Amino acid sequence: MIVLGVESSCDETSVSLSRDGKTILSNVVLSQIDLHKAFGGVVPEIASREHIKGITVVFEQALKEAKLTPSDVDLVAVTQGPGLIGSLLIGINAAKAFAFANDIPIIGVHHIAGHIYANQIASDMVFPLLCLVVSGGHTELILMRDHFHFEKLGETKDDAIGEAYDKVARVLGLPYPGGPAIDRISDQGQSSYPMPQIQVEGFNFSYSGLKSHVINLVNTLRMKKEPIDVASMAKSFQEAAVAHVMDKSIQAFNAYDVKMFMIAGGVAANRLLRQNVEKTFGDGLLSIPAFKYCTDNAAMMSIAGYYQYQKQKDTATMALNGYSRLNL
Repeated sequence: MIVLGVESSCDETSVSLSRDGKTILSNVVLSQIDLHKAFGGVVPEIASREHIKGITVVFEQALKEAKLTPSDVDLVAVTQGPGLIGSLLIGINAAKAFAFANDIPIIGVHHIAGHIYANQIASDMVFPLLCLVVSGGHTELILMRDHFHFEKLGETKDDAIGEAYDKVARVLGLPYPGGPAIDRISDQGQSSYPMPQIQVEGFNFSYSGLKSHVINLVNTLRMKKEPIDVASMAKSFQEAAVAHVMDKSIQAFNAYDVKMFMIAGGVAANRLLRQNVEKTFGDGLLSIPAFKYCTDNAAMMSIAGYYQYQKQKDTATMALNGYSRLNL
């Protein structure tokens, strides 16, 4: 079964083709990071305009790289939400036009389901499993007992981990995107600045306190005209941030009889997190996506679309719409 995936939830325009929920035939990603760097974050209107410019190009290139024609495609899977509504609608309308013109069934897929199923590319899921979802907008622990069975055990009560990274990077004068910038510069520093120990109930997360602590600490040091070791501040923050998700992940892993642990989302590319996960869960069944499948891409959407269709068997109509907020 050949699935064409479309992803445009934020600032990447991507189309991918995959076979039988496993083999990636092509994965074209047109990134807008350089355009948004000047603003320190994604500007929705600019993102939407760039999607319009690039969407037909990535369709054509993905089919060309896969050596396929539209008649070879069995299913179209497109990100339905959550995300920037303008960006989502461009991908959805392009996917619907392609499906309608070529008489191909179409389904809408949840963006986070796509991130989770990026793991399926590298290794088959073994159920029940626990997945830590970490990104700019999400920090969640998901229990899966079968394909497309998502049970949310915990989530952030305020800021997501990726959002905290971006805001801390901004106050430290580091470039956008903040996560990779902090990850890189941390190697040059020492964990020498005091950080609060995060306390939150159950398997939930909280990052607003840690973020505010760093921002206030930096501002206080600047007002006193004291030097700031940016690398050490970044390292101190990162170690506290990663320790929090690791602590909750270990608690959940021990509380449930799961056979596999996975991470997913853009922050899954963080080197310190990957090292901690490998050290903690590496003796069992562990899945970590390849770096190229951590950030937004259509390969993960095509894989997720395949398993969603196999599990649910229902497709969408041309009334398929996008949603800025959407429950998993």
